[in-house]
Amino acid sequence: MCLGALVDAGINLSSIKKELKKLPIQNYSLTSQRVSKSGISATKVDVIIKAKGKRLKAEGKKWKDIKRIIEASTLSDRIKQKGLHIFKKLFEAEARVHGESFDKIHLHELGGIDCLVDIFGTLIGLDILGIEKIYVSSINLGSGSIKTEHGILPVPAPATTELLKGYPVYLSEIPFELTTPTGAAIISGINADPYSNFKIAAEKIGYGAGNKDIPNMPNTLRILIGKKINADKCKDFVTVIETNIDDMNPQFYEYVMDRLFEAGALDVFLENIIMKKGRPAIKLTVISEESNVEKLSNILFQETTTIGIRFYKTCRMTLNREIKKIKTKYGVVRMKVSSLKSDEINISPEYEDLKVIAKKTNTPIKKVTDIVRLYCIHHLKKETCT
Repeated sequence: MCLGALVDAGINLSSIKKELKKLPIQNYSLTSQRVSKSGISATKVDVIIKAKGKRLKAEGKKWKDIKRIIEASTLSDRIKQKGLHIFKKLFEAEARVHGESFDKIHLHELGGIDCLVDIFGTLIGLDILGIEKIYVSSINLGSGSIKTEHGILPVPAPATTELLKGYPVYLSEIPFELTTPTGAAIISGINADPYSNFKIAAEKIGYGAGNKDIPNMPNTLRILIGKKINADKCKDFVTVIETNIDDMNPQFYEYVMDRLFEAGALDVFLENIIMKKGRPAIKLTVISEESNVEKLSNILFQETTTIGIRFYKTCRMTLNREIKKIKTKYGVVRMKVSSLKSDEINISPEYEDLKVIAKKTNTPIKKVTDIVRLYCIHHLKKETCT
């Protein structure tokens, strides 16, 4: 279905075939045709395996066999490495399911010529298109059961669930396997990210058709190729964690904030709010990188009286920041310099340095700040910066 969607989006199948010939595999042919799936026009690409190829598939392959085939190809190193990565993920997923070492696992359905063609054909197609980043919507797994070399298994196949850890998935009432281990390996192996509510200007759309005809549902994979709208304005995403507290000793907040900063919070701040029945309270907000959300949430539960928190993902824009050391009449002072492209637009003396100077010279800190700022504005671009 991936190949069909790429061809439907405009890639010439002959270009993919030409690159696939660089793989040392034979006994197959690649065909495409226009089909209709529940009224949706789509492209169906089939990998036709000849008799000898079917015998090879029945034997199964180990990791070393697949690795040997890929490394013996004359594909670009970039595509080789991506293919090795995807197949290794497949073997590792099967190994976890069966409790064996990944280099001892035999792949039968997933080790055949058709799987190699599906995966490398998809990688070649994406490379031809010059795709920089891939996002996936929530993944429909289907339901029911499937017949495998290991007997009857529930949908999704165990390897599929292993490969899709961390992705938004759901089961449906459709009694078919809608996501195969091969598809799951491609999604995870190309490092596709879950879609996160951004806007895209679609330039090309492709529908790839599957084999089965599913009642009341087009058995297709749709891809949208385009550019993010205002992507250059929104490159930095953070998670906001919030909680409202009305029953905690306010002396505790300083300690809680210190712990949050030590644990990696980007920012922490407090706001006075009025809750139901007119109760005064504090809204505690934490700005966090996605990787620190769980750790910071645990601190809030452990150190405050809250019984619930909320969080949401948002985009932020920040200036480029660096610390420069400036020589002044008071000595060296650290300055936070913020830049927009190449223009330095904000200059802020380091408060801790100003405190030391104020105490040492017995000068009001506001006067020290004014003098240091003026000095640095005039001398920032001179050789006094180190």
